[in-house]
Amino acid sequence: MRILLIGATGIIGSAVHTVLASHGHDVIAAHRGSTEYPVDITEPASIDALFTRTGTVDAVCVTAGPAVFRPLTELSLEDILTTLKGKALGQIEVVRRGQHSISPNGSFTLVTGLLTHEPCFTSAAGSAANGAVESFAKAAAQELAPVRVNVVSPTVIAEAGPGAKKMFAGDPGVPAATAALAFVRSVERQETGQVYEVRS
Repeated sequence: MRILLIGATGIIGSAVHTVLASHGHDVIAAHRGSTEYPVDITEPASIDALFTRTGTVDAVCVTAGPAVFRPLTELSLEDILTTLKGKALGQIEVVRRGQHSISPNGSFTLVTGLLTHEPCFTSAAGSAANGAVESFAKAAAQELAPVRVNVVSPTVIAEAGPGAKKMFAGDPGVPAATAALAFVRSVERQETGQVYEVRS
């Protein structure tokens, strides 16, 4: 398959790129710093330009989604809007704007995380954004069929930095390569409207 991977240089994105390529897929690596396939999912025009450049693809996988983490007592409206725009609206717009560039039986795979159902201190905005993405995916899966829409929701990634590990203290996490396998499942199986929880 010809697969567009958005966020291809992050910890999870790099692992997804590796495993999809190992399964014989043609992976188009898109990210902010790319010279060939640049994209910023917080900018609708950037998403449109990306799909114009790629043409029709068989699957889209998103592993990008910036979020702001601050205590609720310090969280500003700007912080909340930044998180919703980066983590939720950006991914929603990838699907909405990309629906005409996906093959008839293709798929979209979005990303959330453990914070949807296990919020922690400073995660209010991120947890809200994750919940929005998962609800959207389930609704979009019904409307876009036979195009499929799924979500991968990993726990903390073992290769993540000390800040993430402190936030998820006591959770050993999972290797990025393990989380990446859920993207393979979404792309290669025929399931839709699913949230694949990858837990340690």
